Amino acid sequence: MARLSLLTGMRKSRDPAALRRIERRKAPRPATEKFWDRPQLVNMVADFLMIFGVLGLAYASLLAAVRLPVFPLRQLVVITPLDQVNRTQVEYAVQHSIDGNFFTVNLDSMRASFEKLPWVRKASLRRRWPDGIEVELEEHVAVARWQSGDVEMRLVNRQGEVFSAAVGGGQNALPLFSGPEGTANQILGRYREFSELLMPYGQTPKAVLLSARQAWQLRLDDGMLLELGREQSVQESGSTQVLRERLERFASTYSSIKTRLPSATTIDMRYPNGFAVRLSHAAPALQNSGKGHT
Repeated sequence: MARLSLLTGMRKSRDPAALRRIERRKAPRPATEKFWDRPQLVNMVADFLMIFGVLGLAYASLLAAVRLPVFPLRQLVVITPLDQVNRTQVEYAVQHSIDGNFFTVNLDSMRASFEKLPWVRKASLRRRWPDGIEVELEEHVAVARWQSGDVEMRLVNRQGEVFSAAVGGGQNALPLFSGPEGTANQILGRYREFSELLMPYGQTPKAVLLSARQAWQLRLDDGMLLELGREQSVQESGSTQVLRERLERFASTYSSIKTRLPSATTIDMRYPNGFAVRLSHAAPALQNSGKGHT
């Protein structure tokens, strides 16, 4: 029995893995360091909290200081000359948007208030130390009146934008544009093109009309109405300047028409090789096929 126990013990002693496990169990475990046992880490966290607290206190003090009534706004300076916007409108925009002192006033809110004024296209504001606001206003420059459907008369500026403002005085002499909403810029481009073509003949467009089907009409300053039709595609006409060609054809015969047919009220230029003339007082219309003079 003793011999058997001895042999069993010898076998166990020869197993290296078993011996290592026994040694690990017997070896003392190192003590785990806790947070408060690491002074460097404690000092680092304490410094961070102190800096964070100081910054928070400074920020709160700054907010409280700028809200004190020690930086009031005392002046508003408009640095651009104004033709349409008056002093009353400027004061109205300021009274309905200014809130706070020099540091807390909302410049975006003030800018939006100015841009709601009828004749203001764009506004730019900046603070002017120590107690003012500097305002730069870009006014609309009206180049035409705009009529679309049953909507009240509006105006078109040099950028082809439609805006609402009181129409009166000098605005009544502006040319009239009419067309679907969103086509004002397109009509303005055509107006400039037509004006350039007619200038050598002493004519000026007084109205440019664009229908929903993209057909163009042009009324001259002598009251004559031109039917120019649509700008056809290249496949239809072989040209990308149909309207220009029709207007040039009219301009080359305008003096002859006025001399021989002074009662002409409408010229229809939609014919490929000629035009038709409509006379006043129910006079019969005269068509030109391009083979003779009108």
